Amino acid sequence: MLSARDNFLRALGGEAPEYVPRYNLGWAVRPSILNGGRAAVFGTGKDIFGVEWTNEGSALESALPRNDVFILDDIRHWRDVIHFPDFSATDWAALAQKDLKDKDPAQPLGIRVDAQGYFQSVMSFLGFTEGLIACHEDPEEVKAMVHYLCDGYLGVAEPLLAHFKPDYILFADDIAHERSPFLSVECFRDIFAPVWRRHIQFFKERGYLAIHHNCGHFEAYLDDVVDMGFNAWDPAQTSNDLVGIKKKFGNKLMICGGFEGKAFLPHMNATEEQVRGAVKKTMDALAPGGGYAFMGGAGGGDPVSQQRSAWIADEYEKLKATYYN
Repeated sequence: MLSARDNFLRALGGEAPEYVPRYNLGWAVRPSILNGGRAAVFGTGKDIFGVEWTNEGSALESALPRNDVFILDDIRHWRDVIHFPDFSATDWAALAQKDLKDKDPAQPLGIRVDAQGYFQSVMSFLGFTEGLIACHEDPEEVKAMVHYLCDGYLGVAEPLLAHFKPDYILFADDIAHERSPFLSVECFRDIFAPVWRRHIQFFKERGYLAIHHNCGHFEAYLDDVVDMGFNAWDPAQTSNDLVGIKKKFGNKLMICGGFEGKAFLPHMNATEEQVRGAVKKTMDALAPGGGYAFMGGAGGGDPVSQQRSAWIADEYEKLKATYYN
């Protein structure tokens, strides 16, 4: 039987796996130099551009830019404020050794190739209100800024690849909420699709597999994502028509996820039968024919959530080899 790493990478490359792979977003390492002063846990602190991230208030266990102060008050002034750091003196070999010291070699290795996505950067610099206004009123300035950021990221791409030696690239840019995208498809294609394409093309030209991370109702953008050459999408939340997406793209776009653990938060009082049934329902719908990797848990560190996560993991193990010959 193929190892978990080899089975996942086979499926990521569009081939039929021996059994349903299991995917973990945490396999992708963001080089610590791109974190700036942000903490490894929770991601609080200042990033490489000076945005302060906090996990207070609505951020809960994640991190969001502080909403009472933003580093940019007018997109037209971005050249005076936004400066990509100079990483020319970086000891990349030592950085990779440090960042990968706890990495399990039995699991696939991905690397994050940015500090945060381009849409997320615009919103973190300006705030959501001003950021969305800028996308509609000053799109040329937004485009100039995100391509400047892309120049910076591409400037460090070669040493990252040479020293981290990843199996795949993870590119992330949350551009949708649960019910709909934040931008129209037309606005996305005008501003962000070109810079996404430019960034990922660098890695695709060098033969790397690529996963796109985008939460929420993202399906409107998937034609572009597949055309750019992305091999997979996570977390593929159930607000999207995942069965329809699988039917449309087949193994050209591996669906990673498709399972909503939020339904099993402690206050929902889900039984073991319900939790296991939800895993089977998800895998029955998405696993046949390949092009799917299971990802899911109950969330939370409390004993109830941990028990449900154990049921989820156990049910996946029972089912994973039942879909392929």
